Amino acid sequence: MGDRVIQNPDSISYLGQREAAEIDELLMGPLGFSVDQLMELAGLSVATSIAEVYKAGEYNRVLAICGPGNNGGDGLVAARHLHHFGYKPVVCYPKRTPKPLYSGLVTQIESLSIPFLSVEDLPSDLSKDFDILVDAMFGFSFHGTPRPPFDDLIQRLVSLRHYDQARQKSPAIVSVDIPSGWHVEEGDIGGKGIKPDLLVSLTAPKLCAKKFCGPHHFLGGRFVPPSIVDKYNLRLPAYPGNSMCVRIGKPLKIDISALRENYISPELLEEQVEADPIDQFRKWFDDAVAAGLREPNAMALSTVGKQGKPSSRMVLLKGFDKDGFVWYTNYESRKASELSDNFHASLLFYWDGLNRQSTVVLGRHVLRQQYKELEEKFSDGSMIPKPKHWGGYRLQPELFEFWQGQQSRLHDRLLYSPREVDGQRVWNIERLAP
Repeated sequence: MGDRVIQNPDSISYLGQREAAEIDELLMGPLGFSVDQLMELAGLSVATSIAEVYKAGEYNRVLAICGPGNNGGDGLVAARHLHHFGYKPVVCYPKRTPKPLYSGLVTQIESLSIPFLSVEDLPSDLSKDFDILVDAMFGFSFHGTPRPPFDDLIQRLVSLRHYDQARQKSPAIVSVDIPSGWHVEEGDIGGKGIKPDLLVSLTAPKLCAKKFCGPHHFLGGRFVPPSIVDKYNLRLPAYPGNSMCVRIGKPLKIDISALRENYISPELLEEQVEADPIDQFRKWFDDAVAAGLREPNAMALSTVGKQGKPSSRMVLLKGFDKDGFVWYTNYESRKASELSDNFHASLLFYWDGLNRQSTVVLGRHVLRQQYKELEEKFSDGSMIPKPKHWGGYRLQPELFEFWQGQQSRLHDRLLYSPREVDGQRVWNIERLAP
């Protein structure tokens, strides 16, 4: 994800207005990009940056305020992608450009039943109806002073910074490439302009971005070819994985105590779950596989050794049935030693697996060398012998708990515990406090 990579702003190139215009001309000239291609990539970058910071579960209602130029087109594309990401966007597009490209973007949005609001129809207090405000009014090519209705719209965004302190939160402001009304190179000259929470720079940050003091700065537009990088001696960050955006700026100071997710899930009701916890686990496991989660069979195994000190690590489930859960491991490992001392253990499935290396080695080169030696040794296709100290374990559960997050921390927790009825083992289902 783009949000997990933070780049030092001093190691990144910033563009002036002339350089930004020249790069656009090169992209749309000898380098073969069309305006609509660049606009699609830019709008997608804006949408993914928003999704990195503001999750749809808490910041769902989006107002995209779009100007008449390319910056407004980026906002229109972003609104369409945000709709597909699970947000509920509304578009304010007061000065529509009659060119076919922009008309097509409007048609695409209308086909998704995304509402358009006129300036007159906007609520007087934007903070009551929207969680995110996308400022896509003016880009780096804008000159002069904003005219109606954009001058008033800009002031309405500015005024949100002076909202009544009694309110729980003000909408997050997201500016596309530069905050509207800022000077492209000198920034917010008068100090009374928009103060966005998230700035999404496109292609490369503009000089005004050095004056940006908000908490979130992303770079989007993963399309700059090497010829432009070399020509302008650009220093741009590497995009992580397949992300369309990368965070730049100083590391955030995070209040760990304030980190919490407002879960949105269907209710988990006693009368709707399976009578047997193994069957219920199988249903949830199948859901995790169908959702495409990475390593849904990853589970935290907790054991306790002779001294009563617990330890946990991630292992992979290799099978399960009515007799329990099976995994394989090194019989000379710490977990194996603790299981031989105390056979009581617990398993936890989070379905957001993380890889962790549990054995200290001298270096990665040692692993590579051993791998190469084994590869050469068994290159004839002969059977690779299983190490003597490698084997499996089966955990027979005594208790199951199925936890499902809900809004306002009123989580669903169902506990399965065994009891004897007429000589047979059945499972009692009880609801636990959140």
